[in-house]
Amino acid sequence: MTAVTIFGKGNMGQAIGDVFKQGGNQVAFIDQSDPVTDLGAIVVLAVPYAAAVSIAKTNQAALAGKVVVDITNPLNFDTWDELVVPADSSAAAQLATALPESKVVKAFNTTFAATLQSRNVAGKEPTTVMAASDHAEAKQALADALTDSGVNFVDAGSLKRARELESFGFLQMTLAAGEKIGWTGGFAVLK
Repeated sequence: MTAVTIFGKGNMGQAIGDVFKQGGNQVAFIDQSDPVTDLGAIVVLAVPYAAAVSIAKTNQAALAGKVVVDITNPLNFDTWDELVVPADSSAAAQLATALPESKVVKAFNTTFAATLQSRNVAGKEPTTVMAASDHAEAKQALADALTDSGVNFVDAGSLKRARELESFGFLQMTLAAGEKIGWTGGFAVLK
């Protein structure tokens, strides 16, 4: 059993919490404004990108040594037409710079809350969580915590792959917002 702390109680935070609970983990939720004490070994930032940056800067010491999971897709929500991070970077890379003593993992950004809740994409294929990080042990800790959770796990490589995962998430979100796919659909990973 792993102790997991989730910043954010919205749709994604709740769905991710449910996945971890099904995997037999202890889950606690925290708001950005709450005092940050007694964080779990895995900390999920289930908040928008700007809030994730703020949490990272404010709580750098508390997050040291933790596996920090960044789920953000850093969209420009005014235009829905671009990512707000540099083209040669990612939200996860920006957070890793802000949290040099943490093990940052990009994950859950290519899934919708509905596909995490149902554990499948469009009622057909299993939901897969893809993870990118420069810390193999952090990805393994996440994979272990997701065992028996009802979702599949794929190691997507180094943190450099976070840029592609964010682009993938961006495309999926814009397709759903444009009603080209449903929020219960998306992309599936077939093995």
